[in-house]
Amino acid sequence: MPEPSSQGPRGAVAGTGMGGTMDLAAGEAATLERVPGGPAGGGPGSRPRSLWSDAWRDLRRNPVFLLSALVILFLVLISVWPSAITSGNPLDCDLAKAQDGSSPGHPFGFDGQGCDVYTRTVYGARTSVTVGVCATLGVALLGSVLGGLAGFYGGAWDALLSRITDVFFAIPVVLGGLVLLSVVTSNTVWPVVGFMVLLGWPQISRIARGSVITARQNDYVQAARALGASPARLLLRHIAPNAVAPVIVVATIALGTYISLEATLSYLGVGLKPPSVSWGIDISAASPYIRNAPHALLWPSGALAITVLAFIMLGDAVRDALDPKLR
Repeated sequence: MPEPSSQGPRGAVAGTGMGGTMDLAAGEAATLERVPGGPAGGGPGSRPRSLWSDAWRDLRRNPVFLLSALVILFLVLISVWPSAITSGNPLDCDLAKAQDGSSPGHPFGFDGQGCDVYTRTVYGARTSVTVGVCATLGVALLGSVLGGLAGFYGGAWDALLSRITDVFFAIPVVLGGLVLLSVVTSNTVWPVVGFMVLLGWPQISRIARGSVITARQNDYVQAARALGASPARLLLRHIAPNAVAPVIVVATIALGTYISLEATLSYLGVGLKPPSVSWGIDISAASPYIRNAPHALLWPSGALAITVLAFIMLGDAVRDALDPKLR
């Protein structure tokens, strides 16, 4: 009896893996013969995904990231255009309305000076976001540069930077703010930002140093060095892009911490001072009237807590997305 043909006009024969065969239609046979990971499968014919593309894909599916990003986007919008949701002036006060509750057009009531709590809460977001963003950018830039150079070159520069960071770590942040900012008479945010950068860069520097030391030991860096790449090219082209992820994570979480620190220093009277508008100033002014007008303390405190929580949640989501060990 003749053996059945392995190919026919309308089908094909494929092994089952158990010593037998099965008949396949022509389309199914073509599917099996297709190379796995082709243009539709992420193999040689498709573009490989990077750490950043994988992280962005994970972040878009993370409800914590989406919620915190929406809150932060709203804060940024009202910081840039506070008049979009309020038409009042935060400095217009009427003592006749001091400690009054909510009323039409004034949903949050009035504080002890007769100022509209809603308007001051909205305008206070500008100060907090400005201080947090500027301080984080300054800390991340200074700490990354110093720590990256120390981790890349090592030697005496690394030892000197390590001892300097130890000195700064020994300074209590709040106590340092009380000492340094008590002699400043400016009502702008820049002395507060400068103080945060001065005492905040050692943490980022330690993170950047360790990340650069880890990245410079990888095979691709050794191969680039063997091919004659200059130190600047090694650091900027090969090491920095692969060592910046931990810095971004720490800086994102620290942003909320700096907003809280600004409110703390303003509450203690050494940060921003009146007539500046700040949640810390409003919380400090409302504290003596907490029994008679708790709403004046509740709303700026709630706005501060939500803002800090949003940035911390955003940092946690970014950390989970950028750390392959947590996947």
